[in-house]
Amino acid sequence: MENVIGADATPVLEAVRDALVDVVASRPRECPPVRVAVALSGGRDSIALLDAFACIARDYRIELSALHVHHGLSASAEAWAAFCLAECKKRDVPLVVDRVQVERRGGMSLEATARAARYSAFAAVDADFIALAHHADDQAETVLLQLLRGAGPHGLAAMPAQRATRPGPVLLRPLLALPRSAIDAYAKARALAWVDDESNADTDVRRNFIRHEIAPRLAAAFPGYPATLARSAAHQAESAALIDELAAQDAASATLADPVAGLVLDRVALVALASSAPHRARNLLRWFLRQHHLRAPSTARLEAMHDQLVRAAPDARVRLAHCGAEIGIHRNRIIVHSPTIGAFEIPWRGEPRLALPHGTLEFAADPGNATAPRAALPGHDVVVRARSGGERVQFGQRAPTRALKRVLQEAGMPHWLRDSLPLVFCGGTLAVVPGIGVAFAFHAAPGAAGYVVNWRPTPPGA
Repeated sequence: MENVIGADATPVLEAVRDALVDVVASRPRECPPVRVAVALSGGRDSIALLDAFACIARDYRIELSALHVHHGLSASAEAWAAFCLAECKKRDVPLVVDRVQVERRGGMSLEATARAARYSAFAAVDADFIALAHHADDQAETVLLQLLRGAGPHGLAAMPAQRATRPGPVLLRPLLALPRSAIDAYAKARALAWVDDESNADTDVRRNFIRHEIAPRLAAAFPGYPATLARSAAHQAESAALIDELAAQDAASATLADPVAGLVLDRVALVALASSAPHRARNLLRWFLRQHHLRAPSTARLEAMHDQLVRAAPDARVRLAHCGAEIGIHRNRIIVHSPTIGAFEIPWRGEPRLALPHGTLEFAADPGNATAPRAALPGHDVVVRARSGGERVQFGQRAPTRALKRVLQEAGMPHWLRDSLPLVFCGGTLAVVPGIGVAFAFHAAPGAAGYVVNWRPTPPGA
């Protein structure tokens, strides 16, 4: 494509250039090029972003690629993928087409479900950054949607210009400060082609209703729109950062009074909630959930959570389900954990990793060098299952045979971990308790080959 840059294209190019400068400024020249993947739908905004990156990527040592998420929701989906491929070929940019399954989830709209699938695809991309084409009009629409949902400062902060994800690349929005009109001008100046998603005209979708019915009236009545709402989002982002700092201080002060807890993100001392004013306790609870990448509950749900937690006994079996995770109490601490699962029994046939419903059990073969307890397992007649009750184990030659339940309690293991801990049985006898030890009868002899068994549970909410 001819690389002729007109004056109307300058704001977009400068925005992308500024984003690139921020990205590469701290990287020494000897570092590999920064890998940026443009999220390419084929629409005007993402095509403009792809084109702008292609124009200047070489000057900034950017290894540029593109990702097209194929949702399969439109009859035009295949045509859009083909169009994106052609546009990338014009610019010598490699493209990955990721075909995702969009399945409705309880309480989620089709739009929200498709967005979740899209961001899941982003997380799997092998790049440093995913560049998204959101602009100031998108930001203003998001602020309005969040207002109408009754969101607080974190919701009203809308979309950040950069956001680290776990796992996956950093999300980068170089065009967030520019209005849609600047993207239009760029597309015209560069004579770009793009596709139109017919679903964008459906005003039954709330964002489309705001875009087509509300935003034009706001722009006519308030000349500063959308920049004023984008600026408001930036103010809310600062407020959100301040209340997060307050929550972290509240958590730290409770930790100092209870040094056993340690200042860790996976738990908060119950006293921090019980001793705080209600508004600060709710703020702390929201912050705590965000540390686990869980969205904030509704106001009513948050108040119910707070009430149940502060009224519970120190080790009550509290199980508050939220966003695919559970919140419980252990030793006066509030902990987010994966849901407790039911009974399971899976044979092990010598594979290095055994997939379980709630994580992965690793069998690391060791020739006799490991200092950790090693198990001599035959690779047959071995099953992995949860506790069923009454299990007993002997860890030392002269040690007594003890009830596994008592062993796990003394190890300080919360009840939800005890209930779902995968146990390794050989010939019907308990051989390995991951994280605790190997039964004496199954110890590998010194210098002999054996297995070190490690349990990798699925993170809460994953």
